[in-house]
Amino acid sequence: MKRFGDPARLALLLASVCATPFAFAAPAMAQDEASYEEDENIVVTARRREENLQDVPIAITVQTAEQLDQRGAENITVLQETTPNATVQVARGSNSTLIAFIRGVGQQDPLWGFEPGVGLYVDDVYIARPQAAVLDIFDIERIEVLRGPQGTLYGRNTVGGAVRYVTSMMDTEEAHLRTRFQFGSYNQMDAILSGSMPLTENLVVGGALALYTRDGYGENLVTGAEHYNKDVDAYRISAQWTPTDALTIRLTADGVDDDSNPRHGSRLASFPAGGPSYDPLPDVYDTRAGSGDENHVETRGSALHIDYELTPNLTVRSITAHREGQTNGTIDFDNTEFPTLDIPAFYADEQFTQEFQLLFDYDRIQGVAGLYYLDGMAEGAFDTVLGFAGPLTIFTQGRVDTESLAAFADVSFDVTDTLALSVGGRWTRDEKTGQVYRQNFTGIRSPFFGNGAAVPGLVRTNYTNDAEFEEFTPRVSVTWEASEALTLYGSYSQGFKSGGFDMRGDAIFTPDTVNGYQPEFVDTYELGFHSSFWQGRFNLSGAVFQSEYTDMQITRQEPTTLGGIASFVDNAASAEINGAELEGRVFLTDNFTANFAVGYIEGEFNEYMSNTVVANPAPPPATIVVPIDLSGSAALQNTPDLTASLSFTYTAALAGGELAITPSASYRGDSQMFEFATPALDQDAYALYNASVTWTSESDRIRLGLHGHNLADEEYRVGGYNFPGALFGNSIIGFYGPPQTWTASVEVRF
Repeated sequence: MKRFGDPARLALLLASVCATPFAFAAPAMAQDEASYEEDENIVVTARRREENLQDVPIAITVQTAEQLDQRGAENITVLQETTPNATVQVARGSNSTLIAFIRGVGQQDPLWGFEPGVGLYVDDVYIARPQAAVLDIFDIERIEVLRGPQGTLYGRNTVGGAVRYVTSMMDTEEAHLRTRFQFGSYNQMDAILSGSMPLTENLVVGGALALYTRDGYGENLVTGAEHYNKDVDAYRISAQWTPTDALTIRLTADGVDDDSNPRHGSRLASFPAGGPSYDPLPDVYDTRAGSGDENHVETRGSALHIDYELTPNLTVRSITAHREGQTNGTIDFDNTEFPTLDIPAFYADEQFTQEFQLLFDYDRIQGVAGLYYLDGMAEGAFDTVLGFAGPLTIFTQGRVDTESLAAFADVSFDVTDTLALSVGGRWTRDEKTGQVYRQNFTGIRSPFFGNGAAVPGLVRTNYTNDAEFEEFTPRVSVTWEASEALTLYGSYSQGFKSGGFDMRGDAIFTPDTVNGYQPEFVDTYELGFHSSFWQGRFNLSGAVFQSEYTDMQITRQEPTTLGGIASFVDNAASAEINGAELEGRVFLTDNFTANFAVGYIEGEFNEYMSNTVVANPAPPPATIVVPIDLSGSAALQNTPDLTASLSFTYTAALAGGELAITPSASYRGDSQMFEFATPALDQDAYALYNASVTWTSESDRIRLGLHGHNLADEEYRVGGYNFPGALFGNSIIGFYGPPQTWTASVEVRF
């Protein structure tokens, strides 16, 4: 098998990628340098300080508010269509829970207590839990996707990368109001209002309100309720006070309420005890779920940002934030009116974070140093209802408290006018307390979920334990400005995802679950470049990388030979991941632009130890765990080997304004839902085709839009569950991305 990891291959591939701009050489075109200034000088804060994109030694994709608006982007899952080697999707069985993978690293399971592998930040505030994290796109400035471990500046749980959602800054001089109304397929009706108003010369207040409603793509054929519908309210409010030129204080608050119906999925296998009516349904968006239509997700947050400029070269920053959320819902795994495998669930979380930063920028040295503190709690409970087993309900409840302290620094030295060295590191200490309780009940649902008549049975798990994890994660990079148009970099970075406790752990099946699991690590070596040619007409970035993924936290839930479902979380695997990425933007003419991105990944497990629970012929104990190395048949989950996207934007003057036409296409290769192939669930390669048309008045006060998504009406899965067998109702179910939709928008700016 060919490897990108060999240094000679890395150098050869990088050289060929760097030569790409010259391979595109074409006759000179009429140029208006001012037209491309914005693209050529994109400012990002990927290293916690403002920098030109071309100077940042990180593989980064930036989507500006204008680009997202021209595409008619609804929420941050659109990043999957524009970012190479990225998976950003709605989690299985949910409407607004996020799962994300970058370069083969992430976390599919959103259970409380499990840490994500890709960090999500809203205005530099870490969002610790994935519930309500499928952020709708409104009132934003840009979104940055940082690929590869970001352990130095963004801490633990950024082993795959980080997504930075940057909201719009308020106009401190003039009042403004923006109203947007959207109407579309499936009775979509949205209203978005945003604006700001200066109250004095140094105090401005603002806010945004977004209301989203849409009928379901399908129907619950048992209850008649909408399935895959949307009912979301979101808001942001803020106030900014600038008492002096050196001091800025910004207070923000936000919230999301999601009352969309439960997303139960679609059955992919016949129900073992039913007739033809319990075969898979013709429409993948329909369901026969009978566990209920009640679902509510809410989250609230507030943050205080303070920037104080001590000197022109030195700034102190404080970010204080609090967030909390709650989820009440249910997933009907068997997709029938029978309680064969139903999961009613409750989640709650709360976090307080405090970060202090010292930013400095002198003649030949720039950087940031800081301290970070997190005090977080996540808890939840759910029933595993096995209607064909007695009936039997397994009640699971747990809580994990996390206290994290970190110190970090990242410093860049200009060795020469064209050569810079950056060195960074982060020390992190996590203290966790996990509590898990698991008990059998005879009956349909436990007392916690409304069945007071359920008969208590065997207590399967009951423990409280503490764990401490202390790690140092370094980063080093070298940047060479080969010319004003081309910057090359090489870097090494390390990230780790914190250890913890399995909130599903069954101490009877797996007694070691009480000891928890350890952190996992990703070490990445990367060579890349950023370039801007032809007075900003052609912007191109590329990277090749090799990642060593060790102590992987393998999460599995499997039927056992003894009946029931066993959960495993073990540091059971290691892998080597190699890949390459290329993305860019080219102005073919003054009014015709192309955007493109390509990502390739080749990953291989070096080890994959799996636990198999079997009966012990000579008890006690009644069961034993047999480890088996399955690395030869395992593959990276949610990671296609090839991703690509291409879009064009054509602009022309029309009726006193500007018309913009943006067709786009994205491609994802074959991918597995889990580490082991599941033919009924795994997704074959597919392409999505979109198109948008917008018209903006010359005064920039009115914008009209028409946006079509998934124009070919492609049917594709974004998640699934796999519980085969008669005891579980042969519950193999899939969850699907949106079908073809059209949205018309009207925006007025005052």
